[in-house]
Amino acid sequence: MSTIQAVCLGHPIRLGERAQRTGIDKRPVEGPVVLSAEGLAGDSVCNRKVHGGPDQAVYGFGSVDLDAWSLALGKSVPPGLLGENLVISGIDSRDVAVGDRFETDTVMLEVTATRMPCSTLSLRMGDPHFARRFLELGQPGFYCRVLRPGAIQAGDSVRFTRFEGERVLMGEMLTAKVKALSPEAVQRWRSTPLSARVAADLDRAHPRA
Repeated sequence: MSTIQAVCLGHPIRLGERAQRTGIDKRPVEGPVVLSAEGLAGDSVCNRKVHGGPDQAVYGFGSVDLDAWSLALGKSVPPGLLGENLVISGIDSRDVAVGDRFETDTVMLEVTATRMPCSTLSLRMGDPHFARRFLELGQPGFYCRVLRPGAIQAGDSVRFTRFEGERVLMGEMLTAKVKALSPEAVQRWRSTPLSARVAADLDRAHPRA
């Protein structure tokens, strides 16, 4: 049994020469937070073309991921630094696949996709090469849809249930070139509850007969 180590919310800040508005600056909060199909109450999502929405309502990290980033960066990485909403103890996102579920007594989440690094993340970390480092480390966290809304808070116990079908791991999705996927991989990906954005990318690259 794992636990929710942190629930993190973001407020808009501006980054870079163009003063880009972003909600990537997440900070841990105390007490219960309402979680709906659109995400955590009070959490800012500024660029909804690529972030947020029902299939990316929550971005989660495992405590193993944070430990790996602390080692890679040579400093303690606090919850929320990389834009995550939740940190779950004992979880390593390298072992997480599309369709896996995280459940507390009040909410249920289903993994839909991995997080792809972007220029905003590099700005946040003050490193123009950070997106490449993110790919190289290979512990990217996971986006989830909300199957059962409710309230969630640090300290809640979490049950992890593996998807019973094909495994599409976060690391595979992170590094995969969708256009280069084999027919077998395309079929395997389509058999899972992918996010709508990933499913659309898959259909554009590999039109259905």
